[in-house]
Amino acid sequence: EARRQRRLLLMVGCVALLLDNMLYMVIVPIIPDYIAAMRGGGGTAGPSAPAGGNGSGGGNRGLLPARYPPTSGSNEDVQIGVLFASKAMLQLLVNPLSGTLIDRVGYEAPLLAGLAVLFLSTATFAFAENYATLFAARSLQGLGSAFADTAGIALIADRYAEEPARSRALGTALACISFGSLAAPPFGGVLYEFAGKRVPFLVLACVCLLDGLLLLVLAPPGGTGARANMPIGTPIHRLMIDPYIAVVAGALATCNIPLAFLEPTIANWMKDSMGASEWEVGLTWLPAFFPHVLGVYVTVQLAAAYPHLQWFYGALGMAIIGASSCLVPACRNFGQVIIPLCGICFGIALVDTALLPTLAFLVDVRHVSVYGSVYAIADISYCVAYALGPVVAGQIVHTMGFAQLNLGMGLANVLYAPVLLFLKNVCQMKPSHSERNILLEEGPKGLYDTIKMEERKG
Repeated sequence: EARRQRRLLLMVGCVALLLDNMLYMVIVPIIPDYIAAMRGGGGTAGPSAPAGGNGSGGGNRGLLPARYPPTSGSNEDVQIGVLFASKAMLQLLVNPLSGTLIDRVGYEAPLLAGLAVLFLSTATFAFAENYATLFAARSLQGLGSAFADTAGIALIADRYAEEPARSRALGTALACISFGSLAAPPFGGVLYEFAGKRVPFLVLACVCLLDGLLLLVLAPPGGTGARANMPIGTPIHRLMIDPYIAVVAGALATCNIPLAFLEPTIANWMKDSMGASEWEVGLTWLPAFFPHVLGVYVTVQLAAAYPHLQWFYGALGMAIIGASSCLVPACRNFGQVIIPLCGICFGIALVDTALLPTLAFLVDVRHVSVYGSVYAIADISYCVAYALGPVVAGQIVHTMGFAQLNLGMGLANVLYAPVLLFLKNVCQMKPSHSERNILLEEGPKGLYDTIKMEERKG
């Protein structure tokens, strides 16, 4: 029963991450045309139409449009860019508070609260009728994500306390994140085209509601009193100054910068430099899902066989990201562009899958085994990249050029890769499994182990 409950909780956490990333990307094919319709344009023409519009269905609504609308400098484009960035910005501000709260009250209640806020945000998107409401819904999603994402990953790390099970579980969560991000634009575009703008959001809201109800059944927040003796986690400000955690956080932010900065800029570059068609622009990122899943699988298998080389897998991933970023400006057609983008996503999978379990490992061997704050730091790293992307990337391309943007991002990743050598010694440390086996009659359960360890030391 405990093993089954653990698997179901893994599913709850993965669905929460999947929903958040689908909601993050499902508005890509909807918002530009929707804002144009609210302004009276009907989505039929003008700079606000999405880059992938195909003119079918009586409107300029593409099934697989560009990830972000073109940055033509108009006020409407600025509004859309701010709308996309608002989620990551608010999430960035709330994460330090959510991590501290999760450490104090446990994982279930913040996860449930995050799902509730995501449900409210999704419903608000479905019935929004003006830009202010859309902005409020997007910001509300950032608030929900700060709790749902951090608590979901921390819950998985806590319930899967031993390797290689932890790497496999977190790898599954990363695969769900990737699938949500890459499948959401076609999912939203198809439903928007044939069923209306509300249907994609209502479907996601229903799934969010079911996920929250399942969490209530599996682990009612505060229902068992299991967190009454919960150890006090290390404050987030102390974790931030831990040099090993700081190195990992910097790697997570650096490796995601190419993805965050290319998403709002590559569509315009493809149209200007190679005359890419609408369907080519829309399908640019979809093939990258497969190398991302492959990267997760390869890293999980390598981590199971050679767990002390997690730092090397992360460094290798950053080198692949750097080389792939530098190759993007040299591409001359749609088929060539897919190759470096697949390389970027493969490298990101290596880095994320290797370093997310490393964060939990660092907390286990250097601090108290409570994971809310450390995964809030990881979420902050992601948000730094994705908050800057929609706002900064277009300006860099305008002032310096698309090639210089990619070369700079590639160079940053290549130069950061050797910094992960700093983790080499700490990755060779091992928690004391002998004391665990003496104290426990059943399998380890994360925080329960820590409590028993402290009682033994006392």
